[in-house]
Amino acid sequence: MDDEIEFESGEQLWTYLSKALSAPHEAHAQIDDTLRSWLHLSAKYREAFLSPDEDTESTHEEVDICCSSLLASPLFHDKSEYVRMQIIYSLLGEDDFDPLHIITSFLLLDGRHHDETFPRMIDEGCFPKLLELIGGKWQSDARLHRLLLELLYEMSRVERLRPTDLMQVEDSFVAYLFELIECASHDVSDPYHYLVIKVLLVLNEQYMVASTTVDPTSPTSPFTNRVVKMLCLCGHQYRTFGENIILVLNRETETSLQLLILKLLYLLFTTKATYEYFYTNDLHVLLDIVLRNLCDLPDERVSLRHTYLRVLYPLLAHTQLNQPPHHKKGEIQRLISILGGSGNAHFAPADETTLRLVDRVTKVKWLSPEKKEGEDVTPSPTEVLPSVSQRFLGISLSESQAASSASIVDVVAVREKPGVKTPSRKAEKERTEKENEAEWTQPTRPKKALPEVPKHRHGALLNPPAATVIVTSPSPTKKMPPKVPPPRRRTKIRPVMPSPDPAES
Repeated sequence: MDDEIEFESGEQLWTYLSKALSAPHEAHAQIDDTLRSWLHLSAKYREAFLSPDEDTESTHEEVDICCSSLLASPLFHDKSEYVRMQIIYSLLGEDDFDPLHIITSFLLLDGRHHDETFPRMIDEGCFPKLLELIGGKWQSDARLHRLLLELLYEMSRVERLRPTDLMQVEDSFVAYLFELIECASHDVSDPYHYLVIKVLLVLNEQYMVASTTVDPTSPTSPFTNRVVKMLCLCGHQYRTFGENIILVLNRETETSLQLLILKLLYLLFTTKATYEYFYTNDLHVLLDIVLRNLCDLPDERVSLRHTYLRVLYPLLAHTQLNQPPHHKKGEIQRLISILGGSGNAHFAPADETTLRLVDRVTKVKWLSPEKKEGEDVTPSPTEVLPSVSQRFLGISLSESQAASSASIVDVVAVREKPGVKTPSRKAEKERTEKENEAEWTQPTRPKKALPEVPKHRHGALLNPPAATVIVTSPSPTKKMPPKVPPPRRRTKIRPVMPSPDPAES
């Protein structure tokens, strides 16, 4: 019967959906029939009214309304677990564009509202299926491809992937993602471009988590971080990715995404093959961002500050920044002096880990004062052998170049819930100043009304004096300009002869 339904507008679709979702749902067979009707109607609407090349917010909103109708229905409220499993099974077996778009949108919305959705998807083997879909023929549908990338990212950043899932990621898939960034718009704010970057970042984190917790005797050991591997082998071809993650770090306020970027930067700056992956100018920008964020972080954001400091040391010691002229040397020295507990009133006393990390930064050769002859040089605390987890990641450092064995574990362990924003010391200060100004600002006193003029005096009515009328001439005398003086005489003035003196005569 659903195949015979035709609708000409969205209003008709909502009517049919409401009718389908209000059907009885006591038995599993009834639920299956309802879900098939819902999926068919939603997919038919997408096919009829939404162009495959159109990837706008309005088209996503219309599909989201179809998915939200199921999420808000009594069917999902009463049988959410069964409905969720049926939709997941549909994802694993669906091959058509339109139903697949609806299924992906529903799982994305459901996962954002219910914590149990993404872990269940991983348990049911959705990760390899998403890899297949993203790299397959569905690339021709921009809207669907974007949703698949978003679902893969959201699922992977909240739940640890199984080792068998990570083994399904091939070099060709990672290279394909890097090539998408190189070929796409250079505008990092492009949603599609931004999603590909986030997928690569979350894959790198999953590799780091797996490498630090894997059993060396396990048949799945060792793990190769394919994101870092591709940058080691072909980093010169994928420079746009490096430029963009610096831009994202510069403006990103979500803590979890900042941590994803910092974890990848840590690996790149502690892997010899990627020491010079970034251009020098990009490193200058990155250093400015790190210094600014370290100054701006509130005292309570200890773990994020530690991560920035762990990235700062290899950034200064291993990259082109260790060559003169040294960028921001004075600012770096002042910052580590403040973070090390110089008594600055704006910073709380440093904790033990911060002091240790600051001391590591001070060991950077070009930051330290030159040693005098005969003076003993204390070996850096970073001069230790690489750990097993570092070898799994493909990090090849000498004893004098390796970070402490605990650093990589500490970097991996720092996590934050999605959506949590990083507070800003500067923004908090500005907000406090505005509140103080509002408290001290005196409100303007309203003017008092003038007293009313009495109309009686001792019982006698006051007669106001008659108004004096000033009569003005309708045509006032126009002021004339002064007369022009007569022209000067041009005749020669005769000299006056003196009269004769009568005495002389």
